[in-house]
Amino acid sequence: MGELLGIGTAFLSERFNTKELGALSGAACAVTNELEIAVATTNHNIRHPIVYASWASTLHLLSKGRFMAGIGRGIAPLQDAFGIPRITTEQMEDFVGIMRRLWHGEMVVGHDGPAGSWPILHLDSTFDLDIPLCLVAFGPRSLELGGRAFDAVVLHTFFTEETLERSAATVKRAAERSGRDPDQVAVWSCLATVGDHIDEASRLKKTVGRLASYLQGYGDLLVETNRWDPAVLDRFRADPVVLTATGAIDATATVAELEHIATLLPEEWLDVAATGGAASCAERVRSEFDHGADRVIMHGTTPDELAPVIDAYRMLI
Repeated sequence: MGELLGIGTAFLSERFNTKELGALSGAACAVTNELEIAVATTNHNIRHPIVYASWASTLHLLSKGRFMAGIGRGIAPLQDAFGIPRITTEQMEDFVGIMRRLWHGEMVVGHDGPAGSWPILHLDSTFDLDIPLCLVAFGPRSLELGGRAFDAVVLHTFFTEETLERSAATVKRAAERSGRDPDQVAVWSCLATVGDHIDEASRLKKTVGRLASYLQGYGDLLVETNRWDPAVLDRFRADPVVLTATGAIDATATVAELEHIATLLPEEWLDVAATGGAASCAERVRSEFDHGADRVIMHGTTPDELAPVIDAYRMLI
């Protein structure tokens, strides 16, 4: 459906239930012919480097160059709960360097760096694969890493326009300081796009529920990044409905619970999403380019749910 609508890239996320990225990305590449398939995102330390590198090279070749690999820092509380080591900026930079060497046929011998230590890493000496890599970035250090070492940077959902401008500028400056062409590092805005043509219960889940889930996982970072009032976050966390949630709010909350949680969130926090009629959503998507985005992910909805917004967007360009 996304390919028929003319969407350029589909970004696949990972959750540890029914969204394992190896399976999802293989399926997505198999059922498409032109759509680019990108990863946003997984963590580099849950797969051996050879597994990650061969996964990406396989899909790159099978899709005839339509696959973009990606990594991100991840959610610290979840990593702690699962016994997965927390990820540092230095580890991600080391890892991306290893990947590029492997994809260009090198044998990496005796590597001992931030990402880990391995006697030998090698795929195929005939490889000369230019596989793009994106970084899902949040804070300034990650944004700078994206600018100096990655092909694309995917920003987080529910960023304000001011945060988008600041983040995009950080990426471009870092690219320039590293001797790279800033225009060759694409900044992707991740914009929750939830039009009124979607039923109300689903809209609540995709806006209130999704933002609440992020506040559960890393609310301090999101609030600090957007320069929002931390007192609001404190009240959110202290609310009995939030305290008794059995999992991610967007996956477990009832409609009544979502309606209650909506009263805890300021209107300005939810206004960073593209909502309203299809034309309003389309205009909000277009405005992201005025604030530093090179490209926009319409996040949180299925291709068929996006169809009216895409039609309205075409009327603007």
